[in-house]
Amino acid sequence: MKTADLYDAHGAKLTLVDLPWQKFGAKPFCAGPVQTVKCFEDNTLVRAELEKPGAGRILVVDGGASSRMALLGDVLAELSIANGWAGIAVNGAIRDRVEIDGMAQCVFALGTTPVKSVKRDWGIVGTEVAFGGVRFAPGGWLYADADGLLYSPVPLA
Repeated sequence: MKTADLYDAHGAKLTLVDLPWQKFGAKPFCAGPVQTVKCFEDNTLVRAELEKPGAGRILVVDGGASSRMALLGDVLAELSIANGWAGIAVNGAIRDRVEIDGMAQCVFALGTTPVKSVKRDWGIVGTEVAFGGVRFAPGGWLYADADGLLYSPVPLA
């Protein structure tokens, strides 16, 4: 499956997440229902969500586009695979790029940094978040590959 083909077939039902994404991980494509986390330079709730069964969902993290601290690294990426998450999209930075690129996961972020996040238990899980011209609601659907990310409020038939 490719986002370009999905857009050609369902363009009116999809919205482009218009950000300069970088793709990480060996998994070429991911699709699934969205779960959200809103946080800033604190990945405590990102970890808490990835510790739960993913059931094929995609974790969409609104990190306020910060490039100062990573909200995901190799340990959390491994956790996401072990718990059945289909993918992760971070409006912010990640770290451990080389290790993540070798994993069977689909990760998107705005960039990388070697700096780990703080741990203050700050954030909100399961709320609507907005970035890249899209309002993501838990239960909406994300389709993503190296060409970009597409959002739909409902799954495509």
